[in-house]
Amino acid sequence: MKNPFESAENHSLNGIYCILIGMVVVTIQDSTVKWLSPDYSLHQIMFVRSCIGLLIALFVIKFGGGFHLIKTQNLWLQLIRGGLLIIANMALFMAVAAMPIAEAIAIFFVAPLFITILSIPILKERVGPRRWIAVIVGLLGVIVMMNPTEKIVDWAALLPLVAALAYALMQMLTRKLGATDQASTMTFYNQSTLFAVSLIIGVIIGDGKFSNMGHASLDFLFKAWVVPDKDHLWIFMILGITSGFGSYLLSQAYRLGEANLIAPFEYVSLPLSILLGYLLWRDFPTSSGFAGMTLILGAGLYVLYREKTRSNNNFTHNQKT
Repeated sequence: MKNPFESAENHSLNGIYCILIGMVVVTIQDSTVKWLSPDYSLHQIMFVRSCIGLLIALFVIKFGGGFHLIKTQNLWLQLIRGGLLIIANMALFMAVAAMPIAEAIAIFFVAPLFITILSIPILKERVGPRRWIAVIVGLLGVIVMMNPTEKIVDWAALLPLVAALAYALMQMLTRKLGATDQASTMTFYNQSTLFAVSLIIGVIIGDGKFSNMGHASLDFLFKAWVVPDKDHLWIFMILGITSGFGSYLLSQAYRLGEANLIAPFEYVSLPLSILLGYLLWRDFPTSSGFAGMTLILGAGLYVLYREKTRSNNNFTHNQKT
């Protein structure tokens, strides 16, 4: 007889494998976007990425169960989730075009703190004083990284916060949709929504009529579409492949394992982004950057630890009753 606890453990372990590989893939994707940002517009990069990613999603669906998996009982939730992913992607990519990738990703990691805050109105949960302190500490880390003692604070540093909020909402939907839809189904709708939205944006502003805005983030958004350089085609290919498989792996991770178990492993992206930032652009966090990263990382991990403890306590209480 199959042991249900062994099955749950295997699912959790597979979820951890998926999130570790997925975060490596996604961090490489973020780096390729930053690499392409001086020469191409954000919506053109997103369009090419979604074309390749959509083909990968269809391939996975074809050989992973058949095209019937495209059918979903929650079309509107899938589209909303895809829209949130677009907001998260665009905000984060606009940020990495204007600031060191490690700092942008570090600020983005306030997402677990946003999940804690959102759990009050959405999930009707009670947040205790220790988790509130962790939220405050994490947000202080963002302020430290933005370095407000400087005369001018670049508004681009706020973009990862927008990305984190959209990502937090998206992960809440991921867990809900995971009960009925496969990871490949969610990946298909992610890439389809990205394809449609980036194409529409390209048709509206792809001629570059709003280009040369004087800021790296805005220039990246409003730049005109151009024919890709042949030397960049392999980079676009890497971008599309990492997008398709990265989206699948992250969706699969949160389908297989509990969010409070899976989420801490997302932080593997931070040291990897520091390494890639240094190797590719010679970017290295300042002392205030490291201090802010430490506060955000510590606060995020503590919140996730408290979530895990609460889940275990609730499970023990339910077993006794």
